[in-house]
Amino acid sequence: MKKILLSLAAIALCLSIRVNAQEQTTPDWKRWHYLSEEEMKTPVRAENFVETDPPTGTPRFVAEFEPMQGVMIRYPLGIPTSLVVQLANNCHVYCIVSASYQSSAQSSFQSAGVNMSNVTFVNAASDSYWVRDYGPWYIFEDRNPAIVDNVYNRPRPNDDNMSGVFASFWQIPMYGMNLQHTGGNMMEDGRGHGVSDNLVFQENNNNETNVRNKMRDYLGIDPYHVTIDPQGDYIAHVDCWGKYLAPDKILIAQLPSTNSHAADYDAVANYFATTNCCWGYPYRVYRVQEPGGSTLAPYTNSLILNKTVYVPMGSNSTYNQQAIDVYQEAMPGYTIVGVTNNDYYTSWENTDALHCRTRGVMDFGMLFVDHRNVIFGEQEWQDSIAITSKFIAYSGQALKQDSLLVYYSIDGGAYQTAHMTATGNPDEYVGYIKGYQGESSIDYYVFGADESGRRYTQPVFAELDPHHFTMEEHTPITPTEPTISVNEIVFDEITNVTFTITNNTENPFTINSIEALDDNLIVVDYSYAGTLPTTLTVGESWEVNVYPYLPVAKGYYETSIEIVTDIATQTIPVKINETIYTGVDENLAASFEVYPNPMNNTLYINGNVQDVTIFNAVGQQVLFVEKMNEINVADLNEGLYFVRMSDKNGNSVVKKIVKK
Repeated sequence: MKKILLSLAAIALCLSIRVNAQEQTTPDWKRWHYLSEEEMKTPVRAENFVETDPPTGTPRFVAEFEPMQGVMIRYPLGIPTSLVVQLANNCHVYCIVSASYQSSAQSSFQSAGVNMSNVTFVNAASDSYWVRDYGPWYIFEDRNPAIVDNVYNRPRPNDDNMSGVFASFWQIPMYGMNLQHTGGNMMEDGRGHGVSDNLVFQENNNNETNVRNKMRDYLGIDPYHVTIDPQGDYIAHVDCWGKYLAPDKILIAQLPSTNSHAADYDAVANYFATTNCCWGYPYRVYRVQEPGGSTLAPYTNSLILNKTVYVPMGSNSTYNQQAIDVYQEAMPGYTIVGVTNNDYYTSWENTDALHCRTRGVMDFGMLFVDHRNVIFGEQEWQDSIAITSKFIAYSGQALKQDSLLVYYSIDGGAYQTAHMTATGNPDEYVGYIKGYQGESSIDYYVFGADESGRRYTQPVFAELDPHHFTMEEHTPITPTEPTISVNEIVFDEITNVTFTITNNTENPFTINSIEALDDNLIVVDYSYAGTLPTTLTVGESWEVNVYPYLPVAKGYYETSIEIVTDIATQTIPVKINETIYTGVDENLAASFEVYPNPMNNTLYINGNVQDVTIFNAVGQQVLFVEKMNEINVADLNEGLYFVRMSDKNGNSVVKKIVKK
């Protein structure tokens, strides 16, 4: 901040400035960001502050780069009217103004071409235009909007009352956090990480534990990164030297190495470059060059408003362009707008510019995509990567289930999509990235939409700057066929044999059919395991039962089972001991007729039958009758059975039948 020594002429001009519609007989010191001599001697007043218990729900302090429904400013302005025009074309403008000044504000805006349908005047007394510092801190408590108020660290009671004004305006709860703090010394990532410099400890009796506990309980901030103040100036606000650009990106000013504070700026930058962001890897630190000294260069004091960044321009065009370039590199897809302010009384300062004089209003109905377990770095080999994310529709509208997607690109190829399905945990969905190889490079982002029409991605830059990971080196195993638990099946009696098909390949495969090549000798039963075709994932198994029964003619001693999958066709030899069916009269089968098949409650047999034995599918005898052609089978369970019929000479034949 400039240390301004007003000339007599400037003082005379200041005398004409009005605040809250009252003529001033002394310079309007309160309009300057720094404290006046009088204010320096006045302790911070908190007449309008009421301490409350913290939220009972889970608080989430929303980041500046998240969706905003509006922006707050104050009139008389601390920003150019031309900027108000731009802001009103971006979102809704909420202008704090005393009732007696509203007509002046309206006339000024209309003359400048402001879209007045996007302006709402909020009548309230104020002491200054630094709405960033004293404006409400917007949070979500679970799914509901709320405000957290603190003790504003300036002796300006009207400003300090502003949180209550807007809590009433929005009709939302307000929680009183009994800390001296200021918005310019607070930035947050929307996922529980926050940054301030150590002014916050100094203003609260150096009670670090109390500060950290309150930031956690009222705002959900943990961890709370409290750094040195690298600028070494009186203001000690983080937005004068740093800025969150995304949950994993942070902008830090950089001074020439000859500047006495350069090492402090570098130390703060190094702290973040070696500290993990909320996604588990170190922050990506961007540096914006500032010349130092009295040259104007307030580049970190910018405003992010939806997909536009408004950057205050300094007095050196070369540094201005470099700042624009850094923002564009860090925030691809965003519109970067340089904003000049040549007004003598409200021009930008190095420690007081555009960010200090505006404050975003979070979108109360935003769609929040919270993919917290980001995949990054080299991953241990696995055939698929699970991407898990929460989707929270604060609007209360339903999520579009077919629009919850993982977009991913393998080795620079075209983006593919994987649909995400509910995991059973609240608001949580999962999708899978597949189809890569060892040492593949994968880019991805998560997308969601809800019935309110809102759409959002993580990262917000989508494919322009996605999440990224690689797979470790991997030599695939390429078996030509799945594993089958038996090489041969031999029947020495009427019983069953179970064999297992296991997927020991690299990828899922499908079993299309399992057939006995001679169903006069054996029957294959997999009905209890499901129907075909069926797909086995890697490592999954499928059981099949095989049963023998007596043939209708002699001579069938060997056959086989054929298993057809989409990667191979395999056969299992089957041998049946002839003693199972020795003595069969080749003409006997023709003399017996068994019906109906499937049977219901009664089984009929035509022919001169001596006795009938019925076996279940595993060869157990379940029924025996003599000299009966009409048999009650109502007590038998549904399933496969073998019916053995014998004549008076002891010859027998077996037929298979199904009970329904």
